Amino acid sequence: QVQLVESGGGLVQPGGSLRLSCVVSGSPFTWYHMGWYRQAPGKQRELVASISPGGTPNYEDSVRGRFTISRDNAKATAYLQMNSLKPEDTAVYYCNANNRHTYWGQGAQVTVSS
Repeated sequence: QVQLVESGGGLVQPGGSLRLSCVVSGSPFTWYHMGWYRQAPGKQRELVASISPGGTPNYEDSVRGRFTISRDNAKATAYLQMNSLKPEDTAVYYCNANNRHTYWGQGAQVTVSS
């Protein structure tokens, strides 16, 4: 059974930084294209960033240059480093693992507020 466990959310002031982690177990990590999604209250879930098994990243326009997605295949872990955070980045962030099947983490609350 594939499991994704997230950590690293919290409350941060505008301009601050947070790093989210997502540990994958139950299946070889290198099989999966990894993604980070977010869902703000009253809005649809949206893709923030993704990374291929080989390490090629892609970003949504509003976070490009501020967020960095990475993966450590030896640790079966994906990361999302978030810098220069803005109040509009406030959301629940979900880790996603995808190949022929899709799996989700439990979600991590990120709140950007002064």
